[in-house]
Amino acid sequence: MPCLDYSLKNPDVLTKYKTAATIGEKVLAAVSKLCVEGEKIVTICQKGDKLIEEEVTKVYRTTKLKGFSHPTTVSPSSYVTPYTPLTSDSAEANITLQPGELVKIQLGAQIDGFGSIVCDTIIVPPKDAPQDVVTGRNADLILANYYANELLLRLMMPPGLLASGTDEEKAKAAAVKPPTQSKITSLLDKVVKSYDCNLVESTTSWLFERNEIEGPKKIVIAPAEGTKGEGVPQIGEVWGVEMGVTLGSGKVKTLDQRATLHRRTTNTYILKSQTARKTLSTIQAKFGHFPFSLRQLEEEGSDTKYKVGVFDGVRSNVLRQYELVGDKDGAPVARLLTTLAITKNGITKLGAPPALDLSKYQTDKKITDEEILKILEQPLARNKGKSKNKKKKKPSKKPAGAEGGSEEESEE
Repeated sequence: MPCLDYSLKNPDVLTKYKTAATIGEKVLAAVSKLCVEGEKIVTICQKGDKLIEEEVTKVYRTTKLKGFSHPTTVSPSSYVTPYTPLTSDSAEANITLQPGELVKIQLGAQIDGFGSIVCDTIIVPPKDAPQDVVTGRNADLILANYYANELLLRLMMPPGLLASGTDEEKAKAAAVKPPTQSKITSLLDKVVKSYDCNLVESTTSWLFERNEIEGPKKIVIAPAEGTKGEGVPQIGEVWGVEMGVTLGSGKVKTLDQRATLHRRTTNTYILKSQTARKTLSTIQAKFGHFPFSLRQLEEEGSDTKYKVGVFDGVRSNVLRQYELVGDKDGAPVARLLTTLAITKNGITKLGAPPALDLSKYQTDKKITDEEILKILEQPLARNKGKSKNKKKKKPSKKPAGAEGGSEEESEE
């Protein structure tokens, strides 16, 4: 049997990533509109999951391996990690969104094991009222997260990838060492400090592979004691790039709530009870090695015995349990997650949060560091000159603030 090429050299692989990403972005837009004052988080998550399932059925009809790369999660203001409550837990099922609250929406789809995950932070609007211009600390936080994310995306670029000039000049640019992970943290810290914010400790970006969203490489920003990143981004890779910023100190704590998000690990272990084996079989068939919510198991029509199977799976390390983590000070947190591909032409955003309308966020704070401003002016990808009629927006020369801008990348 021939060895299948699961790399980006195979155009079908990139198409599958892009198809999954398109679904994710479409559902993210729909879920964002559902996030209004008084709506129950559990209801929003259910509707989001239903939309993902509906969209996935419309594409690659003969492909059996497709579905969620991440369930719909809606995390309240101070939560750092994705949150999806259970319908069977009445207290959590009745949690509603408050006007002016910052919430993080995360979700994703996968086609043939090639998954895209996206996360955006929005401010919950009052019911039946348009969102006013955002000022004060919420504006500081959203802008700090936006510019830190824009900087991080550019730091994912292998040195010299978009270099121009003579072959000698290109070779010289390519010979530059990529920034160390401590340098990445240092630069991002300068960005968020410009807005009196802090990085969320141990914010991690992962290398994505087929059926795997936590590959062998990772970039850990503001690492907590005992944690560190590994590897550097290279051409031909797909990454899930995450940015997390807080109005608090940056320290986090495990919340005293039930973990509802799990994922099948690559470990093999024969579970002893028939119930546990049946539960694991259901998980494997529907979610593969991607994250799922216990609520999704409940809604599969399972009885409460699935909890025994999940408990056995976690204890035997065939299931990973994602603990709920929040800001240690209970301060608001903003997060963004972009799935991107690194090609010979630069960074291609596969699944990304929508572009921020900077005119709606006002602050007197701004970035003044020349090194950072210079990086932010760099394009994400080579302009291949396909769209001659399209006017190219020049990056703002003034310091990045409420009216600052950044150049969008071309596809691929």
